[in-house]
Amino acid sequence: MAKTNIGLDIEKSNKLAEDLNTLLANFQLYYQNLRGLHWNIKGKNFFELHVKFEELYTDSQLKIDLIAERVLTLQGEPLHTFEDYIKTGAVPVGKSISKDEEAITLIVNSLTELLKIERNILNTSDDANDEGTNSMMSDFITEQEKTVWMLNAWLGN
Repeated sequence: MAKTNIGLDIEKSNKLAEDLNTLLANFQLYYQNLRGLHWNIKGKNFFELHVKFEELYTDSQLKIDLIAERVLTLQGEPLHTFEDYIKTGAVPVGKSISKDEEAITLIVNSLTELLKIERNILNTSDDANDEGTNSMMSDFITEQEKTVWMLNAWLGN
């Protein structure tokens, strides 16, 4: 069986790089949604949410870089065009959202989609004995599940 330069099966690494590119595309859409929400939020919760959205998009920016670097570590090429992101993405795109509950609902729906992708990658990385990807997905999942819980609490769900 052919191995990558970090000792993983090449075929399994290629599949992981492809899956990580799907996650990357979806994170880019999520990130752009957060920027738009940050810029356009209005109402009584403006100050609270403006800061929260900045916190979330800053975190997303870091995760985007980690995902792209993991694709490179697996000897793949990270997606890097908006065309690829839109073609590959499943995260809902929010446009002109300025109401607090609509914004939070978009984030919850987006995180739910990201979690599906991450759980799929977690299973694939486990099968490939890829602890690096596995660890990254576990960390992302743990953090995002807590965020979904908190945002649902904010919504009163």
